[in-house]
Amino acid sequence: MQTSAGRWAAILTCTLTIVAGCGGRGGADVQLDGSSTVFPVSARVAENLRYEGIYIRVTVARSGTGGGMDRFSKGDIDICDASRAMKSGEAKACQEAGVEFEHFIVAYDGIAVCVNPKNTWCNGLTVKQLNRLFCYESEIQTWSDLNPEWPEKEINLFGPGVDSGTYDTFNEHVLGKGAKVRIGYTKSEEDNVLVNGVSQDEYALGYFGFGYFVENSTNLKVLGIKQGESGEYVVPTIESIRDKSYSPLSRPLYIYVNLKSFKNPRVAEFVEFYLNHADEAAVEERYVPITEVDAKENQRKLMALKASFDSVDAANQSADATGLMMAGGDQSWTP
Repeated sequence: MQTSAGRWAAILTCTLTIVAGCGGRGGADVQLDGSSTVFPVSARVAENLRYEGIYIRVTVARSGTGGGMDRFSKGDIDICDASRAMKSGEAKACQEAGVEFEHFIVAYDGIAVCVNPKNTWCNGLTVKQLNRLFCYESEIQTWSDLNPEWPEKEINLFGPGVDSGTYDTFNEHVLGKGAKVRIGYTKSEEDNVLVNGVSQDEYALGYFGFGYFVENSTNLKVLGIKQGESGEYVVPTIESIRDKSYSPLSRPLYIYVNLKSFKNPRVAEFVEFYLNHADEAAVEERYVPITEVDAKENQRKLMALKASFDSVDAANQSADATGLMMAGGDQSWTP
């Protein structure tokens, strides 16, 4: 059976083929790129837009949060999907390029740490054990290095590539901000590569977005995570992600919107549709809907943007009208 991510990959390829020769923007009214984690949600929103009979041509790519931010900061795309907050360096690049933006939370996700279903010895790890496993100085090679009661078999590790927001979030919360990461394990921005790697190797361990685990739960075993030495191991679920008890690997997912692009009525309409249908898309793609507080904040930001641009349009129309009066030689006009 084709996974959700696989289905959207097929749709994306088809969409790019259809619009390829249709103009300077590839025939698209709205262009998104960025996180492979947010990709299924954005792709679902774009598909639901079509089901509603709204004709806005949307392309959604997934080059990773870092890759999307690079394009976004250059003004190459309208919206960046992000599985982490924008970094200070990316914000500076936007400022230097004159790219103004607003961001919205569209869903919540957890980073699932998974092993092969044949793994019967490990049901959970502490954050300290994850740190020992992925830190730059790691000497962990076998399962028995983590726990002497476990098999003396090599742990084959799988994780996101360096352009992935999942990579950044995991490393920040497990290793510490700015910490170096061990080398010599399989990295990819394509989550299905990681899923397949773990599902086909009895001694593998990998991490990726919760939605990818849910879509492949028959071929994977998810581990509980314990933040300290005491307490309980907590597995990622919709409830534990939303109430943040799955800590520290719960996170919000974002879209960043270029404000110049937002002046385009089609982009503005798409963003409004996205925010009004994000919960539906999140549930359909096995993500966690945002809280009521987040939804109200999104609507506040959206209304503020619309009001801001409406007032600018009104001022421009007023200026145009004044110009016409001047050009017409209206004698009642006084400079």
